[in-house]
Amino acid sequence: MPVVVNLDVMLARRKVRSKELAQAVGITESNLSLLKSGRVKGVRFSTLAAICCYLDCAPGDILDYVRSEDDLRHDA
Repeated sequence: MPVVVNLDVMLARRKVRSKELAQAVGITESNLSLLKSGRVKGVRFSTLAAICCYLDCAPGDILDYVRSEDDLRHDA
């Protein structure tokens, strides 16, 4: 998957536990876990904004795009 979720890195940098973030943002710990592992198909902008607000970061600090081999083949 070309979109990589680095939420666990931001949690570690901010010294915030998943449970604390889930409570602050208003989502379940299991949904936060799915998001951290990248096993979700989407995330609401309001949820992403709440996470960024709480962690004092930008969406680009949490989400990254990595080109895959398929992406490179389509560009040729």
